[in-house]
Amino acid sequence: MSDTACIVLTTAGTEDEAEQLADAIVQARLAACVQIQRVRSVYAWQGETRREPEWLLMAKTRAGRFAELEAFIRERHGYEVPEIVQVPITAGSAAYLRWLGEATTG
Repeated sequence: MSDTACIVLTTAGTEDEAEQLADAIVQARLAACVQIQRVRSVYAWQGETRREPEWLLMAKTRAGRFAELEAFIRERHGYEVPEIVQVPITAGSAAYLRWLGEATTG
């Protein structure tokens, strides 16, 4: 359902990239809110195990905006294969979910 709330996760390699991407996402009304948190990632890439600091972006949006948000992130992202993952929100405050829906109507 397109009105179902969700969180879209992505990571950025620098804090500046995370800030710029978050700002652009909210300005485009593709998410109502994007939280940024510093994380340490351990991942497999090109046959190696890598350990890197990253910035996790958690974009609160509606499932119906996912395809547009995914394309928006891909277009602006510095990674060859960026993480873009949708996680459904199965319950939440009615007032918050209403605000989320209103803020992502474009």
